[in-house]
Amino acid sequence: MRLRLAPLAFALAALPAAAEPAPEPVTVTGGQVQGRSDADGRTRIFEGIPFAAPPLGALRWRPPAPVVPWNGVRAADKPAPACLQNDYGWNRANHLFASEDCLTLDIRTPAKPGERLPVMVWIHGGSNRAGGSGGTVSSRITDSGVVLVAIQYRLGIFGFLARRDLAAEQDGASGNYGLMDQIAALRWIRDHIARFGGDPANVTIFGESAGSQDVSLLLAAPEARGLFRKAILQSGTPGFGMPPRPLGEAFAIGDQLGGSLPELRNTPAPALLAADLKLRDAALWNQDFMWLRTTIDGRVLPRDPRALLDEAPPRPVIIGTNRFEFGPPPGTIDVAAYAAHWFGDKAAAALAFYHAEDAAGPDPRLGPMEARMETDVVFRCPAGNLAQLLTRQGWPVWRYEFDVPPRGADPSTLTAHAAEIPYILDRLPLGPTTPSPLIQNYWTNFAKAGDPNGRGMPRWGRFARGAYLAMEPQGLAMRRNLRARPCDLVSEI
Repeated sequence: MRLRLAPLAFALAALPAAAEPAPEPVTVTGGQVQGRSDADGRTRIFEGIPFAAPPLGALRWRPPAPVVPWNGVRAADKPAPACLQNDYGWNRANHLFASEDCLTLDIRTPAKPGERLPVMVWIHGGSNRAGGSGGTVSSRITDSGVVLVAIQYRLGIFGFLARRDLAAEQDGASGNYGLMDQIAALRWIRDHIARFGGDPANVTIFGESAGSQDVSLLLAAPEARGLFRKAILQSGTPGFGMPPRPLGEAFAIGDQLGGSLPELRNTPAPALLAADLKLRDAALWNQDFMWLRTTIDGRVLPRDPRALLDEAPPRPVIIGTNRFEFGPPPGTIDVAAYAAHWFGDKAAAALAFYHAEDAAGPDPRLGPMEARMETDVVFRCPAGNLAQLLTRQGWPVWRYEFDVPPRGADPSTLTAHAAEIPYILDRLPLGPTTPSPLIQNYWTNFAKAGDPNGRGMPRWGRFARGAYLAMEPQGLAMRRNLRARPCDLVSEI
């Protein structure tokens, strides 16, 4: 009997698994979209849904326009291209699969008909000049009972350029078109997410690096008010420690591009990408920060973000950084000049601190002096200043510091910029202990109720008197006064 059944069993095993039936189309502005079902058969995934018109030709460097309708059912079952960007090496996949027609969003939803789950909206990083949302909705964070949305926005010269001729046609404002795209996406989510099982009244925005900076600017932006209730900032603040760029300085950068506006709107995109690499801001130490220095454009950000945050309605916020982010390798910069750039008239005091720290033997988890200094002035200290500013205004704030090596690295390896993302989106445990803390639970609890704490989890106290949660392989611990010195020498957010 077994001899006769074996060939049949082998044949059945060789058959491909039956594909999950496609979910029913969903009607949105523009027409119908049809996604796909995940392998579990319980989750629906939609990719490449337009939330605005393609910003091409006459729509270049304009606020996002309404979606262009389509006929029939639009397939939303494959990744959409990222927004146009130069090749910086780390972003090669996005550079190769990119288009100026990129104002789309992706959705992953486990919701059954009639449900209204909390919504988490991911804003990707990449210095506001690179990156993309593709692949984010492969995260199974939705198993925790949330709807996940990942949005795209114009980058670099296409998304953040300010020019005098643009201001002349746009009521005196210019720049931050990428932020306008994010606001348009949040409006689309407000109007449509209920059809995907999400609760439009319970939206949390979160992002890392430039995405985190953009989250903080959306907290400040008057046009974004009412579009979300909570925010999570992972290694990024309104200015990354840099003073905001006045519109006049932004115009001076735009002047470097030359040409008339009609000519530039007809210029092939590769030529504009090449021109982007040549633009210079004399106030920057590193031109990689060109599109990270916040422009006060006169519309999205009508004033300094600090003043706008003072006026904004309080909302629950998580703010955090990694113990080691990045910085110049040892011996590659003039440390005194670097300190003068970042600390100004407090540079001597800062240098005295760092040299004394080196002499005493710094915590090896902080890295060499150059990187300690950059992590402090660009990430850690501005995050602390922002937490203090919001707390003074009555906002519920939770602060963290993440210090876990990148996935698969030797335990002695320093953590790194963006190293926390897989621990959140992929639900990685913090360390080898069983059970090990899962910080994803804090994120999803926060999205659900505006408080990261939950049953059976180590308590994460609010930011008060310098309190923060240290996230390490050995576990979680509440501590105080994260790098009080030298952060008392830093005033920017």
